[in-house]
Amino acid sequence: MAVYLSSPGVACCAGSGLAALHDAVLERKPWHKTDLAMEALMDDALSQIKDAVALAVNRYGNSRIGVFVGSCDNGTSYSLPAHKQFFETGSFPAGYSFSYQKADYPAAYIQKKLGLRGFAAACATACASSASAIIKACQLIKAGFCDAAVAGGVDIASRIVLSGFGALEAVSPGLTNPFSKNRDGISLGDGAAFFVIAREDLWETGIQLLGWGESSDAHHITAPEASGAQAAAAIKKALDSAGLKPTDIDYINLHGTGTKLNDLMESRAVASNFGSGMPPVSSTKPVTGHTLGAAGALELAICCSLITAGDGKLPPQLWDGEKDEELEPLNFAEKEKTYKGIRTCMSNTFGFGGCNVSLIIGEKDEGH
Repeated sequence: MAVYLSSPGVACCAGSGLAALHDAVLERKPWHKTDLAMEALMDDALSQIKDAVALAVNRYGNSRIGVFVGSCDNGTSYSLPAHKQFFETGSFPAGYSFSYQKADYPAAYIQKKLGLRGFAAACATACASSASAIIKACQLIKAGFCDAAVAGGVDIASRIVLSGFGALEAVSPGLTNPFSKNRDGISLGDGAAFFVIAREDLWETGIQLLGWGESSDAHHITAPEASGAQAAAAIKKALDSAGLKPTDIDYINLHGTGTKLNDLMESRAVASNFGSGMPPVSSTKPVTGHTLGAAGALELAICCSLITAGDGKLPPQLWDGEKDEELEPLNFAEKEKTYKGIRTCMSNTFGFGGCNVSLIIGEKDEGH
């Protein structure tokens, strides 16, 4: 059974709306801090899909529409000030509820805001969270638990997050420089991205989620497993589930965080599946920042924009061009080049604890 995607709603460090995000990644415009709360990011992204939600509600009824949200639970506009007060005074503000800091808070927030009453779930697989949420939405639609779903993710670069990655010595003092021998860490960003997913193409976008793959190497609480074997397995599963060959993929959006271990294992995982026939690839995190639990959905939205634009332009790799000879060779997309028909895109997302996800989207094809 086919599963179809609406045009996504996005809000991030590169701008608000899919058109702004598309232009930013093509023009290599580096990110800026948003200083927005989680709810504000969700509200912005959700406002962009309200018509898509309305079509789904009209078709199926609100009790048949699920909500699946991936997030690293980095704090809300309620929980962060409340915790600050607690540490300063020893007590929470009057009326503060611990529900504001539960992992399912974003999903509950979206259900209430959109008036939906279907199955709802929170996914917390670290930086793979929103990609996992999109897969879970598709699985439950296919299984008949719902007919449509709002799926995606949201996260903010809170002080806790910055402190945590700082303790790991993984934060770049400047713009992240993925796959370069001069890389020096990640750049964190804020972001939210949501799709409406349904068993029918209610919006006539023609975009399907063709396949997905997940794996877990459970190698280390933060470090990816260096061989990339399980990341490669997730990519292979995505190709197999889509019924596609490696040569059918027109572009790969890399996880590309700019840390040595990620770059090493991802280059190996991609090379082992695609070899010399590798399509153009790039990391868009120098433009959006690493949006953590929202990254999978945000980068899938970028892939969606490339297919619908139909102009053969791809996000060029934003780096200093200094190759790391320890990595497997990658076929980086170039800024001034026009590529033939971008119809099928893969997006890779990897999270702490060895959570590996690969998603494939493409134009509607009755053969899938």
